[in-house]
Amino acid sequence: MKGVILAAGRGERLRPLTDDRPKVVLKVANKPLISYVLENLDPFVDEFVIVVRYKRDRLIETLGDEFRGKPITYVEQLPGDGTAKAIESAREHVGEGEFIVVNGDIYFEEAAIKELISTFRREKADAAIVVKHFDDLSHFGKIETEGAFVTNVLEKPGAISGYANLGIYAFKPTVFDFIARTGLSKRGEYEITDTLNLLIKAGKKVAYAVYDGYWNDIGRPWNLLELNEYLLKNKLRHEIRGTVEEGAVIIPPVEIGEGTVVRSGSYIIGPVKIGRNSKIGPNCFIRPFTSIGDNCHVGNAVEIKNSIIMDHSNAPHLNYVGDSIIGENTNLGAGTITANLRHDRGNIKVEIKGKLEDSGRHKLGAIVGHNVKTGINVSIYPGRKIGSGSLIGPGVVVNRNVPPRTLVVINQETLVKKL
Repeated sequence: MKGVILAAGRGERLRPLTDDRPKVVLKVANKPLISYVLENLDPFVDEFVIVVRYKRDRLIETLGDEFRGKPITYVEQLPGDGTAKAIESAREHVGEGEFIVVNGDIYFEEAAIKELISTFRREKADAAIVVKHFDDLSHFGKIETEGAFVTNVLEKPGAISGYANLGIYAFKPTVFDFIARTGLSKRGEYEITDTLNLLIKAGKKVAYAVYDGYWNDIGRPWNLLELNEYLLKNKLRHEIRGTVEEGAVIIPPVEIGEGTVVRSGSYIIGPVKIGRNSKIGPNCFIRPFTSIGDNCHVGNAVEIKNSIIMDHSNAPHLNYVGDSIIGENTNLGAGTITANLRHDRGNIKVEIKGKLEDSGRHKLGAIVGHNVKTGINVSIYPGRKIGSGSLIGPGVVVNRNVPPRTLVVINQETLVKKL
């Protein structure tokens, strides 16, 4: 059986973290999102087919041509948007057998695939879908069922309870005939949910498998923090492969990679994961649910809490990073502080595709892109985004979002976009 992974999307809602890369290569707990998808598909498939488009070379560079000895084939998505069009792109590569399809930007565990395959074969279905019960389906498609089968798929029906579509499917090759008959949706996309409804109307069997385990749709920056917390809390092993100097305090579980040095006076409370060849301390405080990547520097008088620091990034002195995401190759100048709490303790709202969205979190710091440099004594408001390649001058208060490749001077009175 082959596993098809849909990874062509731009990840607009995750900007600035996706300014220069597809969202499936963003690292959580120091591993690319798509690696978790591959790991949990691996026991059930003998080959991977990955549908790509946006910044495809970055994904291919990340994964290579095989995973755990099983080949990976990359397929360019056909013209047109949507999940049905993405699946159609893999038609020549899945052959005449049954195959699994998963969205590349979700996290799930092996139990979801095991239950999917079991249900698909037990019910002798033409297609099967993994579902999970939620109290509020405002952000999900609702799966209506009768007995063992799906009777209808509704798109985001509102604040009602029911089964949600988790973006994990099993199909027979006959699905391609129905994909060919699938028209554009109201969103202007070719949706596999519309294809499922066509299958049902034609009398085909679409079964559903109920999954009760952890699942996350990584669509917005704070979903990365949610997944990071889950992985560190439930999957982390205490393992020290680097060097810890005398006078440093490590409270398990903490994973420290090869070549990393934790200097005297550092105080680390797990769960915390630190990658390879990083420099930690002296005299810093790293609090739970923090991931620090490879070749990073966390220096003197720095506190980091519940955050993701990606590879080659530095918080070298006198910094506070709380509930934040710092992209790759970013440097925080001395005294750069991320605020993560409103005075009224209300939920932090974040601008997503031009509209403010409630993150549902009363603590959320900065979302900083890649290759960003901040000057000394920069303060960043809660929920603000700094675009990749931007330079923030000394003493700036970042009280609104900063576009990519922008120079910002004192109080953001001048914004000079770099060509």
